[in-house]
Amino acid sequence: MRRRDLYGLLLLAWLCPIAPARAALTPARATAFIQAAGEELVAVINDRGLSTEERRQRVAAILRRSVDIEGVGRFVLGRFWRQASPAEQAEYLRLFEESLIRNLAGRFGELQGVAFTVERNPRLIEEDVVVATIVTRPGQPPVTLEWRVAEVGGQPRIVDLIAEGASLRLTQRSEYAAVITRGGNQVSALNAALRRQLGQ
Repeated sequence: MRRRDLYGLLLLAWLCPIAPARAALTPARATAFIQAAGEELVAVINDRGLSTEERRQRVAAILRRSVDIEGVGRFVLGRFWRQASPAEQAEYLRLFEESLIRNLAGRFGELQGVAFTVERNPRLIEEDVVVATIVTRPGQPPVTLEWRVAEVGGQPRIVDLIAEGASLRLTQRSEYAAVITRGGNQVSALNAALRRQLGQ
């Protein structure tokens, strides 16, 4: 190789360094993520020193850090996402996030005293990791919830919740599709329904 070519390759390597390898989402990493997020969420829900609004704000912050809200929202909307205008997409994602937070906030009372344990047998689904947890509440039988975790932007994020074998995002997709279909295949019909729901 001529010296000039060698210098050229060295200069190119200096200007375009190899990007560092991204940490893979291993079962251990996904399990640790669910453990940390779950402990933080349970601590807030069980903190009787917080007002309802303070608790809601802290739960909202945890959900925004832990859940791939945009990714889940787009998955739930399915094929209708491409049919929506940019304005409809933006409004839908805002309403979807608020609905997620409100649904959990509305259950604070019945969730008081909640506790959970993480099962140590995560399983792989494609490139995602499913982490099982046992959730207990006073006077209630324990419930198994499975959290599907994916790597989003280099960080683990929850992309689905599986309860009694049913996927929450698939169930939500079916419900939203029915609303849109009844509304003449318009995403605006779903947005209007979400606004009414949040207004109640």
